[in-house]
Amino acid sequence: MPERVKVLFLDRDGTIIYDRLGDYITRVDQALMIPGSDDAIAKAKKAGFKIVIASNQAGIAKGIVSKRVVEEINAYMQSVLEQKQAGYDLCYFAPYHPDYPNKEHEPYKTWRKPNIGMVVQAIQDMTEMGLDVDIEESYFIGDKQVDVACGIKAGLRPILVRTGYAEVDECTKLNTVPEYVADDLYDAIVNYILPGSLTGKAGRP
Repeated sequence: MPERVKVLFLDRDGTIIYDRLGDYITRVDQALMIPGSDDAIAKAKKAGFKIVIASNQAGIAKGIVSKRVVEEINAYMQSVLEQKQAGYDLCYFAPYHPDYPNKEHEPYKTWRKPNIGMVVQAIQDMTEMGLDVDIEESYFIGDKQVDVACGIKAGLRPILVRTGYAEVDECTKLNTVPEYVADDLYDAIVNYILPGSLTGKAGRP
């Protein structure tokens, strides 16, 4: 019998680590944790949530950063998170960008948010691990409109954080309304998601 699990799908830049607004993170030493992110993820894991990273990395398509460096940054972030027992369970990134065609990146076209390819792949991978994802009680958290749109399309509960690009106006403009707008990842998890998961209600009023 598969284990029923709830999942937090998390954007990376601007959600867990600081985004270099208008630029790309191209070195490990630029990967700086947003305060409280590691503690929040640790609390979510303790409450039974699985953690999945789902990040657009168009800098690869643009030739600004290599796939290897993105993987190194992800591994470094994992090492920092693990110090707080907050390591992610799975990690995906989309190197594809429509304006920078590359045959190598073409298979990842459906992975680029707001498409839901990374979510679909994660659910497939977790199914193979003997896990049954409770989609209706799982969340997508990010700082951009595409994160909210991805969450909605995938049937997840979308949350926008005000760190990073904090695209509140963009969400309103495109009618992709998040379930909750949080100050940061800590607020999203500790003040909204976890109280709701304990009471069976949708977070705080």
